[in-house]
Amino acid sequence: MERFKYCKIEIFIPGTHLAQLQKTLRSVDAGHIGNYDSCLSYSRVIGCWRPLQGSSPYIGEEQSLSTEPELKVEVTCRYEDIDRTVDAIKQVHPYEEPVINVIPLYRTSF
Repeated sequence: MERFKYCKIEIFIPGTHLAQLQKTLRSVDAGHIGNYDSCLSYSRVIGCWRPLQGSSPYIGEEQSLSTEPELKVEVTCRYEDIDRTVDAIKQVHPYEEPVINVIPLYRTSF
């Protein structure tokens, strides 16, 4: 099997940070497909969490679930650029522990 050339990155982030995220992704050439750049897709989702003591910032109420709208952003990047792309995302991401999933892609088109 050939080595993966691309991966898909999923990022959960508040909608208020989308423009800043797009600029950051462009700076590391994530979302560059053919003769296009800044290619990404996003879906509006509802994030759900229950804060535990020691979380910083402490958002929500003790012993209760909180929900807020956020975006699930999907973008491709070259496999060799994963670390610098994730590092760049973390610089603009407002969450204490950002949810960033990296999924290897066997092929980007069929």
